[in-house]
Amino acid sequence: MKPLPTESLERAAALIAEAAPILVFTGAGISVESGIPPFRGEGGVWGRYDPSLLDIREFRAKPLASWTAIREIFYESFGLARPNPAHEILAAWEERGLVDFTVTQNIDGLHRMAGTTRLSEFHGAMGELICVACASRFPASRELLAPIVPTCPACGGLLKPDFVFFGEGIPHEARASAFAAAARARLCLIVGSTGQVYPAASVPLAVKEAGGILIEIDPGQTEFSALAEVRLRMGASEALREIDAILQRGT
Repeated sequence: MKPLPTESLERAAALIAEAAPILVFTGAGISVESGIPPFRGEGGVWGRYDPSLLDIREFRAKPLASWTAIREIFYESFGLARPNPAHEILAAWEERGLVDFTVTQNIDGLHRMAGTTRLSEFHGAMGELICVACASRFPASRELLAPIVPTCPACGGLLKPDFVFFGEGIPHEARASAFAAAARARLCLIVGSTGQVYPAASVPLAVKEAGGILIEIDPGQTEFSALAEVRLRMGASEALREIDAILQRGT
């Protein structure tokens, strides 16, 4: 077992305590411990499925093929996932006033399940379905998902999960709230994001460009690594447990 980077953990905890309330920015890496595979890299979703199936034009043209993949990826696999200790610690930090706001690239809804309320789900979430014809929204219930191609109870139109497909824009409220939080932040804690997906990756960069501090938790090198004041090469839950213990000792 590798020794814990105690000095870096202590520094991260001290910076968080000094800068609180902070902005948290999360990517796929925080949900891996909940059994959700990342989209990119080894074992990623795009190694097994064609990304074009989540292109909005392809979805409209070939809903059967798209919905077959969507059901397998999101509602048979992701749908079984539950928050892990990393999600729970961040929700507890929000309640304690350490976290001002959380921006997540993830569509799994695990932050919300864990109790985070001040949240931008930047790419939407899989918990609702939206009609592409009349824009009605419905909870993603077993009944609605039962047909091979789910349709709208209100108008009969095609239903899609309420997350951002390729070719769609970021929802205005999610984008505006994320960048408003970045403008307030003195520190951004980045957990499990490679920094390769834009415009989401611009959120931590906005904090840095305004003179703020970046702390990164990720087992590997990312696009944020060169900009971060502290880099913790650890899993999300392990690192956050250690930081939380240090913060608790200091109170």
